[in-house]
Amino acid sequence: MNSFFASVEQHEEPALRGKPVGITAMEGDVGCLVAASYEAKDFGVKTTMSIKDAKRLCPHIILRPSRHRLYVRYNQRIAVILDRFAELERVRSVDEFQIALGGTTSLLLPASDLVRTMKRAVKDEIGSNLRFSAGIGSNHLLAKIAGKLEKPDGLQWLSPDNMPDRLADIPLDDLPGIARGVLAKLNFAGVYDIPTLYRLDPKHARAIWGSIEGERYVRLMQGENIPLGQTTRGSYGNSKVLALENRTVKNAYMVSRWLVEKSVARLRRDEYTASQFSLFVSLQRPDGRWSRNIKTHHSQDTAHFLDLNRQLWRMMYDQKHPYLISSMGVHLGNILPLSKRPAEMLLPFEMAKQNKREQLAKTIDTLNRRFGDRTVTYGVNKAHYGFFDRG
Repeated sequence: MNSFFASVEQHEEPALRGKPVGITAMEGDVGCLVAASYEAKDFGVKTTMSIKDAKRLCPHIILRPSRHRLYVRYNQRIAVILDRFAELERVRSVDEFQIALGGTTSLLLPASDLVRTMKRAVKDEIGSNLRFSAGIGSNHLLAKIAGKLEKPDGLQWLSPDNMPDRLADIPLDDLPGIARGVLAKLNFAGVYDIPTLYRLDPKHARAIWGSIEGERYVRLMQGENIPLGQTTRGSYGNSKVLALENRTVKNAYMVSRWLVEKSVARLRRDEYTASQFSLFVSLQRPDGRWSRNIKTHHSQDTAHFLDLNRQLWRMMYDQKHPYLISSMGVHLGNILPLSKRPAEMLLPFEMAKQNKREQLAKTIDTLNRRFGDRTVTYGVNKAHYGFFDRG
């Protein structure tokens, strides 16, 4: 999807159409942009640019706070449309879809016609503001790269028939997956451009990367269709850059309680337990970072993790005596499915079953889903809605 967040806001608020729009991570004029409309990009405004710099380049830019839940709802509407015409294999992110082509549609001309049909359907059923650039490729990596070659509303393709010449003029670090560390390794090995990368022996690429991912990457660049691997969750957590009014110790602690409630509810929803709790705090001073963790029994009880959170805040305050806190996060680690949790002789746990406190927490989850978030809370906390909460 092209400038998806800004395009959704322009669709929702017609007065914004044709005007430079920036989407901010937080309310107000602090922080940076998470998206910009093409009208703003024409002034040089870029995603992740500070609001101050964006206003310098484009004094008339109109700012709107992000509404991630709204964008997810549009993502779901678009997914239904795309899946009607072809197999929607994977929703890669809130603004990226992966479609599998087979039979006659796996040929370039029918695939191009299919893309045009889907573009018309999105325009007719949702709106002309919601445009997308499509990439056709012999695997997911080439399709992703091709989708970035022509924006907005583009259609490009990559395969062994036009590789690597089609990408010869593109910087190596413009490729997805080539971050600063990988780029340094490639440059050290004498690889400075995409044609050289393309012609690497996959085994040599494995040695350069220091892992099998290098071999996979080059084989994908050469057109081999290697499916995406399944990812497994290793932890749960939430972090927050605090708004100015929430940077006092008292308010930051109240926000942390809200984050704990959200994180443990997600843990419970997916039927996991965790046996490690971590707190991360950034203070507004030179020695500004503090983090600690506590190991515990495997639990999905919100009240238990709120107790651990309180212990770590007391420890942090005793050690740092902070005045202002700029950001912080909570983390539930060492997770284990509830179905695999063993019984505990000295604790009220039966094998693979919730105890009474966890059952009570699950009942609270049900009430909050039915009647709205924060219908029931675990004492006093302070909601701090941000990028993933609004909308």
